[in-house]
Amino acid sequence: MQFSDLALIDPIQKALTEEGYTTPTPIQQQAIPILLSQRDLLGCAQTGTGKTAAFAIPILQLLTEERSKNSTGPRRIKTLVLTPTRELAIQIDESFAAYGRHLNLRHAVIFGGVSQHSQVNTLKAGIDILVATPGRLLDLMNQGFVHLRDIRFFVLDEADRMLDMGFIHDVKKVIAKLPERRQSLFFSATMPPDVAKLADTILNNPAKIEVTPVSSTADTIEQALYFVSKDDKRKLLIHVLDDKAIKSALVFARTKHGADKVVKDLVKAGVKAEAIHGNKSQNARQRALSNFKSGETRVLVATDIAARGIDVDQLSHVINYELPNIPETYVHRIGRTGRAGNDGIALSFCEAEETAYLKDIQKLIGKRVPVIENHPYVLAVDMAVSTPPPPQRQGRQGNAPRNGGQRQQHDGQRSNLSRNSGNPNRSNTRPDATAAGSARPDRPQRHSRSDNPQRSRPATGEKPSRGTGNSRYLDFGNEKNY
Repeated sequence: MQFSDLALIDPIQKALTEEGYTTPTPIQQQAIPILLSQRDLLGCAQTGTGKTAAFAIPILQLLTEERSKNSTGPRRIKTLVLTPTRELAIQIDESFAAYGRHLNLRHAVIFGGVSQHSQVNTLKAGIDILVATPGRLLDLMNQGFVHLRDIRFFVLDEADRMLDMGFIHDVKKVIAKLPERRQSLFFSATMPPDVAKLADTILNNPAKIEVTPVSSTADTIEQALYFVSKDDKRKLLIHVLDDKAIKSALVFARTKHGADKVVKDLVKAGVKAEAIHGNKSQNARQRALSNFKSGETRVLVATDIAARGIDVDQLSHVINYELPNIPETYVHRIGRTGRAGNDGIALSFCEAEETAYLKDIQKLIGKRVPVIENHPYVLAVDMAVSTPPPPQRQGRQGNAPRNGGQRQQHDGQRSNLSRNSGNPNRSNTRPDATAAGSARPDRPQRHSRSDNPQRSRPATGEKPSRGTGNSRYLDFGNEKNY
């Protein structure tokens, strides 16, 4: 199927051609006809599957048809897209701009962490589409600058992250202000009981789509693992980055302080690197991301604010400098590469105390990550001894199964990782892909000091403690109005 086979109006077809889009992803193939028929939709799709275009394109078409009936009438907010993070909100707004460039529609994005002055002025001028994070949206609603009585289309994106970040009450406050007669779209990478319950309160007899569950990684991502001591991780990272074939790398650290330290070590070694995390101002974060996208910065070091909110063209490598303590986070992290059918490489550094995390990750994705043994800093780790069977994690209700489903198959050959060099060699180019992911919450949790609070390190062989799944979002410093 091609986009030209879908019943899309000429201005949208023209914009898609200009963007270089010809073949819709599976979720786009399924969702666009359903939404054009004005049915509610429940979508379960992993990051990188193209769901932003799946809802933005039909909404733009339906709004254009409605606007044509009253082209001189005042502009009121007809579409609300609610998303958990500012990075994702910006990218969704950019998608509406790209696909709707030839349409007579206005859109805006609002989020906290910046002055509301320009956002308020845009709202006063009249818009058709509003993309927002919960905190700033409620603030402007309470001030009387935003009214939702004319909403025709409501999109709740990344619903599971909304719950993880503690936004459930804010979301319910927003929903209470929406008109009963509307078309609602609900997207989530996972569907635990709390998320399913929320969907039931929003949707009316929805069509259901499930594409590549979160428990699987894209077939186009080659994964590899380095066992290394904590003290040698810095040297191993520099060793890996000595491979000039790695044009760009997104490196994940567990804490904001840790991310800054990694950047300092890389810069000292002559590697151009910047950090992006919750202590950075919005301008600093956008500047770091722009430098990374343009190639001026080779390495971007991030905390999990970037796990779902960054879409970088030609990103060939993701490196887990520290393994996440939540296995789903691993899938979201490495999903920054290998997107939309393109190839990518994900490397992970594992010290002895992280082997329990590794075992949970491998259990989730249903396969063992290949180990690279020929490198200068090998650490001998006996997984059978050091990693006991993981207990049931908190935060899941009962024994609810993870989402099932078939993995997408992709054509083309994939190059194998080289064990001889210790560094997989690959140059990778890819077209723009639709972003979907979590970055950082719209307002901070209180009494917290890091993106993922430090916990005492267990001895080798002891199961590291794990929280409810919200712990990595508990520290956003003293910034207000996220």
